[in-house]
Order: sequence, then C-alpha cells, then structure tokens
Amino acid sequence: MASDSTVDKILAGKYPAKNHAENVVKHLREDHPDLTDGVIYLESQKSKLHENSDQEVPFRQRRYFYYLSGCDLPDSYLTYSIRDQKLTLFIPPIDPASVLWSGLPLSNSEALEKYDVDEVLATATTAPPTISDSSLTFVIKSQASYAFSLQNAESLEPAIERAREIKDEYEIALIKKANLISTLAHHACLRAVKSSRNEREIEAIFTKECIANGAPKQAYSGIFGSGRSASTLHYVHNNQPLAGKLNLLLDAGAEYNNYASDITRTFPISGQFTKESREVYDIVLDMQKQCLAASKAGAVWDDIHVLAHKVAIQGLLKIGILKGGSVDEILANRTSTAFLPHGLGHYLGMDTHDCAGNPNYKDPDPMFKYLRKRGLLPAGAVITVEPGIYFCEFIINPYLEDEKHAKYIDKDALNKYWDVGGVRIEDNILITEGGYENLTNVVKEVDDMLQLING
Repeated sequence: MASDSTVDKILAGKYPAKNHAENVVKHLREDHPDLTDGVIYLESQKSKLHENSDQEVPFRQRRYFYYLSGCDLPDSYLTYSIRDQKLTLFIPPIDPASVLWSGLPLSNSEALEKYDVDEVLATATTAPPTISDSSLTFVIKSQASYAFSLQNAESLEPAIERAREIKDEYEIALIKKANLISTLAHHACLRAVKSSRNEREIEAIFTKECIANGAPKQAYSGIFGSGRSASTLHYVHNNQPLAGKLNLLLDAGAEYNNYASDITRTFPISGQFTKESREVYDIVLDMQKQCLAASKAGAVWDDIHVLAHKVAIQGLLKIGILKGGSVDEILANRTSTAFLPHGLGHYLGMDTHDCAGNPNYKDPDPMFKYLRKRGLLPAGAVITVEPGIYFCEFIINPYLEDEKHAKYIDKDALNKYWDVGGVRIEDNILITEGGYENLTNVVKEVDDMLQLING
C-alpha cells in the first residue's frame, strides 16, 4: 500500500473548496477591481450513457467545478456568494428507481459532513434562487445549462485557471499520493519486464497495481513503447511483442482523487543496456539532472528548456551523432530539435497538461513551439521535467535532407542508434523559493533499475 504519514494526515482533512473559492474571487478582482457582490455558478459533469446503450460513459468530473467543491458527483452544481462568502452545493435528490439498481446515494447531511461547503441542497429543475436574484453572475458559458445573463462569461474560466497555477498543501498531498501509487506500479513493471512477452502485459501490470493501491483511474492513456515504438512521443498501440527489442519506454501515471501524476522511465528489456542505449540514457539523465538543478522560483522555464538542448548537443557531439559545429552554433540552427522535438515539461495538477502555462503553439521557433509552459516559474507550481532523445526516422529524415542541418549530423554514426528508439526520463517537481522538491520516487539510476529488473 502506498503510504506516507504526512501525506495521509493532510488528506484526512477536507479538500479546501472554500479557500479555492476565495482564491478565484481574488483573481476575478484583477478584471473587476470593485467586485464586492455577485455569484459564481458552476456545474458538474452530467451522467451520460453510451450511444444506443444503457451502459454509462466513464465519469470524469469537470475540473473547474471540482476546484470549488471537492465533489465528484455527477449532475450537481454549486453557487458561491461573493458578498456572504457562502458556498452552496446542490446534489441530486434520491431517485427510488436509481436506488433499486445502484443503492442509496449520498444524502445532503452526509455531503455537508464530507465537503468543505456551507450548505447542501437538492438540485432543482430551475436555476437556483440565488442566481436569479443576483445582478452579477459568473459562469462558464460552455458549461451552463441555464440561460443566464452572460456579460461576465469570459471572466470565470481564466480566473480559475490562474488560481490553479499555485497548489496548496492539500493539492500537493494529492499529487504526492498519486506519485506514491505510481511508484509501486512502475517498480512492478521493472520487475516483470524480463518475463513479459508483450507491451500490453506491462500495461496490465501497471494498471493492476494502481487499482489495487487505491487509484482506479489513470491520469492519461499510458505509453508502453518498446524498441523503435519508443520514438513515437505519444505512442498509443501498446500491443507489440517485446522479443528482440532493446528498451521499453514507460510513460504512465495514476490519478488520485482527480489529481494526476506523470512519470516516464526507459529501461532495457533484457536487463542490460547495449552500448548505444546506455550512451543515450546517460545523456538524458544528465539533461534531467542539470535542468532539475536549475529549477527554482523566479527561473525562466524557457531558459531551462534551452539548457536541456545544450546538454543534449554536448552529449550527441561526444558520441559522434552530431559533428562539425560548436554547441552554440548547432543550437542556433535548431538542429537539436530533430532529436528533442517536444517541450521540457508542463504544469501538472488536476489535468496532466495543467492550465496556466501560457504556451504559444504558433511560435515560429521550432525549439519553443511545443513548450507548454513559458516564462517565470512561481513557487508553489508543480511541473514535469521530462527531457528526451528520440530516433524517429519520420522526424529526423527531413533534417538529413536539409543542408542547414545535415552538415551537423553524422549519418553513419546515427545508423547505429535507430533501434534505441527513444529515451525519456520524467519526474514531477514542486517549485520552491530555494529550488524544488521532487515528488517522484521511481528509480532512475542505472544500477537501481537493473537491480529491480534482474532481481
């Protein structure tokens, strides 16, 4: 069982919904400086059935609603009175027909005990009275069933996203718990890889460990890519045999009470790295360690991303894949994006790719186009640090055909590395004033990984 006494003590309390509501109001006042009255209204996700079926679609709570409620029930809504600082949760009443099949739902009194709210009422077919009486209502237009005046429909969503950028103690504990459970699952996969025949077996082991330890949902669709499949950044098939492959790239993380983990490890299927695989692994581990050391409040994430490229270039020059130029020259020409085409990391929270990172996917610079976090790192943010080096022919071949880049790449040396596939190492860190706290405990030193694989 994944357990940490400090984490468990924090999580024994209530999810701090009212503090979150006040935090959102603080950010609303950035757009409405004189705001003293009004109502925030948010709806939960609706229960749904699969098309032409009586089977339920797997439920995923709306993150905006959860941030202000801590409630994982469908078909609910909430109101928050800004003047009175009163948070009211509306949950579905008892439906006898539903009780017949599914048992008794949470009662109003039980919900009041469970959630950090001031009042719990039953949902109604019309808008709550507090809404109709208010002249100023903040809603998310795309998630509102009632016909409200929408003069403020553009303010609430960005205010919540700005509030979510900085995690409080409870949220950090949830992410730590998700990481603790994921650690058990990653280590179980390391122990099983030598005797497994197929990528799907490793996925099944990972999922089993998460469910058994209290995390029935995955934070995202896991990547279990062997051999050259590891060069596909978001590989989805997870169905190929492991025989004859060098490495497995395992990118998977549990979700715990709607908060995500996101962890990647790359390791040899046979229990021993080949020379080429070990060379690339050592470069990526060095990339990550240097980027971690540079991570702290006030640092510019764009600069740390550039640092990852510099370390990658140094390493690729050393093993002969890159040639004929200095680190700065190759960096300036962006040739390293052939081997590291994605961003260094992204915010993590309720969403795996969490909000408030201010990415610019229209950036003409290929080095920054897919960087999901731009600008300063604030204390209290949680971000992934996930450098990688990939040998994907689809991505690299155009560079080999472009003289601007081809002069820096040694094709003969490169041909020795295609079967390495790709190497990525990813941890989740909390940014602090003096540096960072690593929330991920999965082994990544080579000797530690090989010890688990080989018993």
